[in-house]
Amino acid sequence: MSDVVTYEVQGKVALITLNRPEARNAVNGDVAQGLEAAINQMEEDPNVWVGILRANTAGQERPVFCAGADLKAINSGQAGSLNTALGGFGGFVYRQRKKPVIAAVDGLATAGGCEIVLAADMVVATTRSAFGLAEVMRNLIAGAGGLFRLPRAIGQATAMEVILTGQPLSAERAYTLGLVNRLVEPGKAEESAFELASRVCLAAPLAVWASRKIVLAAAYENDETLINMTNEEFGKVLQSEDTKEGLTAFIEKRPPVWQGR
Repeated sequence: MSDVVTYEVQGKVALITLNRPEARNAVNGDVAQGLEAAINQMEEDPNVWVGILRANTAGQERPVFCAGADLKAINSGQAGSLNTALGGFGGFVYRQRKKPVIAAVDGLATAGGCEIVLAADMVVATTRSAFGLAEVMRNLIAGAGGLFRLPRAIGQATAMEVILTGQPLSAERAYTLGLVNRLVEPGKAEESAFELASRVCLAAPLAVWASRKIVLAAAYENDETLINMTNEEFGKVLQSEDTKEGLTAFIEKRPPVWQGR
């Protein structure tokens, strides 16, 4: 793991931190490689069930979760290094994974930084946060998923306005429109995200991961495919040890002890 992306585990939760506050946590090659490595570690650890993606904003006059692509890296001919084979931009936006990731945002998430947030499964944001795709102001387009994920999250009309004007969306409006799950006071995003992750961890991990898979597929698959996916995943979960544990715990009136198998 690189110093610009750190990884630690608390209980069943992986804490992944963008750690370039002096560069507004912009994505360069090291960040992309580090974030991909962090997701690899999270996915491979059977004792980790949920991830939180946060950012170090220490020393910033105005907190920035992520400013997107590092323009200095692009200007020096290193644009290709900002993408990885598995994850695309930042090693994250197109990464296939089974475990949910919660973005804990306390500041501006713009351009590729907003696209990283849109690739997360849930978002906790503070009232001083904002989300924007400002690429049109530089004769660019949002090339890491924002043009199709933002309309899914907040509706086409509002997404069109955000994208075509390049003006950011306030956290309050993002919460009202459904992009943000929880809106909290400045400095409280990580605490709230961990509380949300802990609630997810009370549920059976196999069922959580299977449910997530189908919810995501609902954005582009037809009902027939989704019915088949649901039946397939239901059958897998039903045969697991955790299903037996869940039913036994219910009968015995005690909390279940999930094993993830």
